[in-house]
Amino acid sequence: MGIKWDQILVTGDPMILGAQVSIILASVGIVALLTYLKRWKWLWREWLTTVDHKKIGIMYILAGVAMFFRGGMDGLMMKAQTARPEMEFLNAQHYNEVFTTHGVVMILFMAMPMLIGLMNIIIPLQIGARDVAYPQLNALSFWLFFSGAMLFNLSFVIGGSPDAGWTSYFPLAGKEFSPGIGNNFYAVALQISGIGTLMTGVNFIVTILKMRTPGMTLRRMPMFTWTSLITNVIIVAAFPILTVALALMTFDRLYGTHFFTVSAGGMDMLWANLFWLWGHPEVYIVILPAFGIFSEVIATFSRKSLYGYTSMIVSIVGIALLSMLVWVHHFYTMGAGPGVNSFFSISTMLIAVPTGVKMFNWLFTMRKGRIKMTTAMLWALAFVPCFVIGGVTGVMLAMGAADYQYHNTLFLVAHFHYVLIPGVVFAVFAGLYYWWPKIFGFLLNERLGKWHFWLFVIGFNVTFMPMFFLGLNGAVRRAYTYSEESGFAPLFMLSGLGAAILAAGFAIFCYNLYWSFRYADKKTVGDPWNGRTLEWATASPPQHYNFAKLPEVNSLDAFWHMKKKGEGLTLKESELEEIHMPSNSWLPVYMGGVFLVAGFLLVFELHIASLVALVGILAGLVIRSFDYDEGYHVHTDEIAHTEKAWRSMEKEVSKYDAS
Repeated sequence: MGIKWDQILVTGDPMILGAQVSIILASVGIVALLTYLKRWKWLWREWLTTVDHKKIGIMYILAGVAMFFRGGMDGLMMKAQTARPEMEFLNAQHYNEVFTTHGVVMILFMAMPMLIGLMNIIIPLQIGARDVAYPQLNALSFWLFFSGAMLFNLSFVIGGSPDAGWTSYFPLAGKEFSPGIGNNFYAVALQISGIGTLMTGVNFIVTILKMRTPGMTLRRMPMFTWTSLITNVIIVAAFPILTVALALMTFDRLYGTHFFTVSAGGMDMLWANLFWLWGHPEVYIVILPAFGIFSEVIATFSRKSLYGYTSMIVSIVGIALLSMLVWVHHFYTMGAGPGVNSFFSISTMLIAVPTGVKMFNWLFTMRKGRIKMTTAMLWALAFVPCFVIGGVTGVMLAMGAADYQYHNTLFLVAHFHYVLIPGVVFAVFAGLYYWWPKIFGFLLNERLGKWHFWLFVIGFNVTFMPMFFLGLNGAVRRAYTYSEESGFAPLFMLSGLGAAILAAGFAIFCYNLYWSFRYADKKTVGDPWNGRTLEWATASPPQHYNFAKLPEVNSLDAFWHMKKKGEGLTLKESELEEIHMPSNSWLPVYMGGVFLVAGFLLVFELHIASLVALVGILAGLVIRSFDYDEGYHVHTDEIAHTEKAWRSMEKEVSKYDAS
């Protein structure tokens, strides 16, 4: 196996030792606190076994915030290492591990759960549904994601982190160049998490297509729901490719096959093709929901309907199709030839067209609008110029001949971050500030939110703008040090200072969460923004059944028109009927735990033990196949009591002006 069992516990680095001590202390503290407060039953009943889409969404978001902290610390360590020439803050091996885990954590374990969390909470509410199509599968999706994330992060302190880059290119990722178990963590953890994401894709496609409230045709769906639908179609199309690629990687590393081993007749470029066949659609898996968030925020705070609704739909469908036809632009330098490079250069530049259409949609939505400068709107406004910079530099990289110069320089890294941070992180913050009162029933502090906004946006630009110039001057990516003579030092130092400002912005966001939970006005806020879509037509936070009576939709921006016309806002007790809801289940969290154990054993190449754990997985599937629990009914008396607690004396949803 090549595993040195006396080196399993990572030692010798004070930062890793600190992480190990912190993990132990935090774990002991959490267990002690739950025991002292006698909250174990509450935790099991309300969260661990829940199938409520809203609580599952909150757990996704909490996991995403934790992973944001972990990935951000990796980024700060890289910036500290490169702040001065020939720094010795990180050695070469540790730096390789840090930039590998930074990329994986930020894309797969931060961006994905943040966006899927918002989808979980908002989409059923926007389409007037009471839950997702498959509630228990939804819970299983979360616990598989969480198990994969925990397994991957465990590598930091046990066994060693993967070190072949977030793309894990062969032959570097193979056993001959990476004989340790770090890249086993990559192969197995991403596989477990990816299976959960694939389940999410199937679940939301069915939910959106089959569970819309009466009258909500496809042409009346909110834009966030539309972008989420297309996103999940891409997930179902692309994630099986990653599943196959990771399976082949696992066979190569654990069982001695040679799919990617050049010396034994394999093809290392096969991995690159499979990875980017998934990897470039993955960019749009995280970007498209963000576009939907910006559409909702801009329309609401411009107090106008989204301009060019149909063209927006056509553009996101076009992006989805083109996203599967551009993967080779990630390796123009592999020697595919001018014909292949030209085709993928043209297809890459074409994808800028539907993206540009959306920019004009948002700008024309704001034109002559009565714009309200909330924190959420500020994030949407900052996104436009920052994302345009990322898009324009992407067109530059799309040119095959020019890419020979840009490739593997920090210019590419800057482009990548100018696309993903404005296009995902800004959107996540906008979505959280916008939907926070819907999720928790109170607003985040707007003053702290604006401090968070300005520090984060300034820090982001100061961090990554210098990297364009460093790349054009020849600074390569993945390098852990550089010489004084290179002349790179001033711009690297400026970039490092920007990262510190960016981190301060994130720290204020975390403080905002704490302050708001402790001091914000906790009275129920049903519709604080004068919202346009159906999620605002129910209580904040929503009842577990979402809607006492399913709303009837007659137009786009259904709730805004309901308020304007004074229709559909009242609820009579005679209209109440019993509501069927799914029961909690222990099976999803059990399956997540067994997958975690099986994955851990497989990482350490304990094949017999992992087969025993596989029996536990099969047992869970058998138990589920004989599960005849058909849920429970919420009685009309309980519904009436719940509705009276948040509706006005006239039993209306809202009295906000819809002008």
